Amino acid sequence: MPMMTRDVLLEMELEEDDEEDGDIALENLEQTNVSGFGSLKSQQDLRTPEFEEFNGKPDSLYFNDGQRRIDFVLVYEDESRKETNKKGSNEKQRRKRQAYESNLICDGLQLEATRSLVDDKLVFVKVHAPWEVLCTYAEIMHIKLPLKPNDLKTRSSAFDNFNWFTKLLQVDESIIKPEQEFFTAPFEKNRMNDFYIQDRDTFFNPATRSRIVYFILSRIMYQVRDNVKKFGINKLVNSGIYKAAFPLHDCNFSTPSEDLSCPNERYLLYREWAHPRSIYKKQPLDLIRKYYGEKIGIYFAWLGYYTQMLLLAAIVGVACFLYGYFTEDNCTWSKEVCDPNIGGQIIMCPQCDNECPFWSLNVTCESSKKLCIFDSFGTLVFAVFMGVWVTLFLEFWKRRQAELEYEWDTVELQQEEQARPEYEARCTHVVINEITQEEERVPFTTWGKCIRVTLCASAVFFWILLIIASVIGIIVYRLSVFVIFSVNLRKISNGTDPIQKYVTPQMATSITASLISFIIIMILNTIYEKVAIMITNFELPRTQTDYENSLTMKMFLFQFVNYYSSCFYIAFFKGKFVGYPGDPVYWLGKYRNEECDPGGCLLELTTQLIIIMGGKAIWNNIQEVLLPWVMNVFGRCRTVSGAEKITPRWEQDYHLQPMGKLGLFYEYLEMIIQFGFVTLFVASFPLAPLLALVNNILEIRVDAWKLTTQYRRMVPEKAQDIGAWQPIMQGIAILAVVTNAMIIAFTSDMIPRLVYYWSFSIPPYGDHLDYSMEGYINISLSIFNTADFKSRVKENPYAGSKYDTCRYRDFRYPPGHPQEYKHNIYYWHVIAAKLAFIIVMEHIIYSVKFFISYTIPDVSKSTKSKIKREKYLTQKLLHENHLKDMTKNIGVIAEKMIGAVVDNNLRPKSD
Repeated sequence: MPMMTRDVLLEMELEEDDEEDGDIALENLEQTNVSGFGSLKSQQDLRTPEFEEFNGKPDSLYFNDGQRRIDFVLVYEDESRKETNKKGSNEKQRRKRQAYESNLICDGLQLEATRSLVDDKLVFVKVHAPWEVLCTYAEIMHIKLPLKPNDLKTRSSAFDNFNWFTKLLQVDESIIKPEQEFFTAPFEKNRMNDFYIQDRDTFFNPATRSRIVYFILSRIMYQVRDNVKKFGINKLVNSGIYKAAFPLHDCNFSTPSEDLSCPNERYLLYREWAHPRSIYKKQPLDLIRKYYGEKIGIYFAWLGYYTQMLLLAAIVGVACFLYGYFTEDNCTWSKEVCDPNIGGQIIMCPQCDNECPFWSLNVTCESSKKLCIFDSFGTLVFAVFMGVWVTLFLEFWKRRQAELEYEWDTVELQQEEQARPEYEARCTHVVINEITQEEERVPFTTWGKCIRVTLCASAVFFWILLIIASVIGIIVYRLSVFVIFSVNLRKISNGTDPIQKYVTPQMATSITASLISFIIIMILNTIYEKVAIMITNFELPRTQTDYENSLTMKMFLFQFVNYYSSCFYIAFFKGKFVGYPGDPVYWLGKYRNEECDPGGCLLELTTQLIIIMGGKAIWNNIQEVLLPWVMNVFGRCRTVSGAEKITPRWEQDYHLQPMGKLGLFYEYLEMIIQFGFVTLFVASFPLAPLLALVNNILEIRVDAWKLTTQYRRMVPEKAQDIGAWQPIMQGIAILAVVTNAMIIAFTSDMIPRLVYYWSFSIPPYGDHLDYSMEGYINISLSIFNTADFKSRVKENPYAGSKYDTCRYRDFRYPPGHPQEYKHNIYYWHVIAAKLAFIIVMEHIIYSVKFFISYTIPDVSKSTKSKIKREKYLTQKLLHENHLKDMTKNIGVIAEKMIGAVVDNNLRPKSD
């Protein structure tokens, strides 16, 4: 690899050992492919940065000479002024740091050191990359740079007539000026004249400069021990040799810079993006991308587009909710439950053994009214709509992503992603490449790879089982505590107590279990994040993209089971396998399975969703706002003694919080989990998109506020798309159709009601002359003879009860029937209707989804034309320039040849 010894990245990184020390590694550039920046004469020569005093300019982004721009900052604690650490350890750290900085200088980077004004133990090393270094590494990294201004005309939009409205939502172009568009191509030093270089100082923008410098910092070695070479700024920061490494913000977020040459992009981002007064405006995506890089930009573009699409889903969801709310009074079956002459006369069977009392059906009056709001015809319409909505969202996002790829110049991202230093450091095995037939190094053999994959899969499976075990623990809690609530909440039989009126045993059990489940989920999240990272590190993916994709799948799998398992239990298992009062089914052979309310478990599923979604959103936003703010305040308090001093830009940024390489990963994960709640269980809670919409509007501004005010500037990274999150969302979209169809069929009471209305309310099964819902409660509750009660402790715990019969939720024949307590014909009609509904609904929605996917291309026709046009003009420009150079060179050669011939002809002949 140019500018560094190629075998630096070939050996395994060992852990730092305080007892042993290796040889300090100094690079000799005469052994490298590029050696234009000098070399060390011997291994003992050390090049150290020059120490300069702070020049009193707090907004300056340059060295003290005012000419060389600061592209990166390294921070360390002067070993000679440390008080706690051992002297030997301090000396080892100093030698490694000096060797590293010496190698940086040898590789062409320029360093300048300045001591902290607040804490004299801290030293800030400012890094500058000269023009030659930038050009060399721009070619190595295949960075695309401007060839000429883009002269393609922008097509007029159909929405141009609404400019008066959209202008209110747009960022003021007089404040944030639109970026000039260019035709671009991968940079090549030997074709430098083809590129649009008006000013060498601005040709590489600050984000590109920082990315190039970070690439170099990550691959410079500092130590050799036992023929193993250690390298990279990340290793040095993790081992404490450096305390931080980061690029600089360009100014203070609250006030513009006094330096007239500063673009004040951070200030503009805070004012027009992160400030609460800009909450209604569109995001300045081009400026976000320019300042933070494409990887950050594509996240906010996706989050903004997802939020816009949620607006439509929220409107339809609110409409369906209002439909259920205003038709609540027409809910006949709920009126029968609340009627003292119907529901008040129906005595329900005890729902647990020995201690639970008999109870009146009208105790569930309030919950049945609430259930009418969510379990209505609007729920079915909304479930079908969401199945189509999620497809529209994914397909239109692909088109939007393709537009961004063109606008942000990542259509043909030719940068060959470099292997992670952690991967290359472990490449100790030599194999023959099947394609090149040349030797190459890999970290482990085929057998070793199989062992690693097996161990990683086993670890993932083990932790998933652990999550399931925690869910089983919650179920056991529900079964145990239900008995307590049943005894205590139903001691009053007249139903006049306010607590008894609104809080049923099922409701109390559901709320407390949901709260406990939420707490366990948040605790386990912290553990599972660390476990997933450990497993992925052991797996050792080759590139950073492979690493993030592998971690993404593991974390999502963990979170999927963690967040959704309790919802799946309530939706598809609770109340489905309970038997009947004379022969109940026991969980784990000990706990009697819990039953749903007479109206089903839909309301309980809704409660679970509200608690988990709402609690998660509130907790995450508080954590994202308070944690970095408190940490920064604490850091400033520690240095309060020097608060009145004017501190430079690099020292101000040092006291901000580091974002971390996986910071963006957790933002994606949070939104994808929310996307799952919005789509997988939306049939039970049509207001979920509205909650998600409100949360996301705040989330965008909170994330923007964090990045611009509380965190150091991240190293800009390229990204073409949202990575592994796209197929994850597609998988959720497919699964959502099944889950919503099954929620309507098996969790809600809609299908049994429809079967009764159309078949069993009229002859030959019913007594009504016309279709009606009257009498549904009576037919949906089976009769049980209390004399048939059995207990595992004694024969009949309810012998001598004043009730001869009681009712329970099922469709079975009454006592005395030849097939008593067997499922009746109504049950089989309902089962057939449920299965038919699932099949029909799935086929209809899947057909519409596939039709939409087929008819909406991933890349719009206009974007395809722009891409082809740009590619054509770029190739034409490069070809023409190449022909001009060749013609010029041939002309020079021809002139020389002609001149030589003329000279020969004019020269006098010798005798």
